[in-house]
Amino acid sequence: MSKHYASIAFTDDVQSVQGEHGSQEFYGRKVAAGKASPGPDPLTEDEKDYLAQRDGFFLASVSETGWPYVQFRGGKPGFIHALDDHTIGWADFRGNLQYVSTGNVAGDDRVAIIALDYVHQRRLKIFGHARIVTADEDPELVKSLADDTYDAVVERAVLVDVEAFDWNCPQHITPRFTAAELEPALAPLRGQLAALKAENAQLREQLADRQQ
Repeated sequence: MSKHYASIAFTDDVQSVQGEHGSQEFYGRKVAAGKASPGPDPLTEDEKDYLAQRDGFFLASVSETGWPYVQFRGGKPGFIHALDDHTIGWADFRGNLQYVSTGNVAGDDRVAIIALDYVHQRRLKIFGHARIVTADEDPELVKSLADDTYDAVVERAVLVDVEAFDWNCPQHITPRFTAAELEPALAPLRGQLAALKAENAQLREQLADRQQ
């Protein structure tokens, strides 16, 4: 947990519930430490490397009516870029043209991100302030975040100024694997299966020859 995270996440209402369950004293010290050392908190190489390996994350924004909105953002591993110790960004691809997150950020730039590593049961939570940068405003930035090998239309860049982050506990994360992650284990099995099929075909031919 970064220094500033608790002072954002643990509001008075949250601390009241923590008090009912016996954790307020422990987390209260983190809130006090965060207020004594206000953010933004810098990302370390651990967070940067972790984000660079992700192929997706969940993005929460706040609408003008106060309703939270959660959206999944995905791409090839590496589509999330750490631009410096306080800023992450990605190319925003064309979707269903609803623009809910984009509209929300225009009115309230506060966002929260959860990035999951299902294989190793890890998750990183981030608080930040998002801003939209169009290709007309900064074509070089948008180009630097885009991947020419990925078949998607880039409409804009999204930058998030990170305020704080927390490495959350691994409990209840069900391990899941992508096709690429499974390939190192599946490739040898495919080879063995192909060899067995070839051997089986050869034995059948030999048996047929003997029966003639």
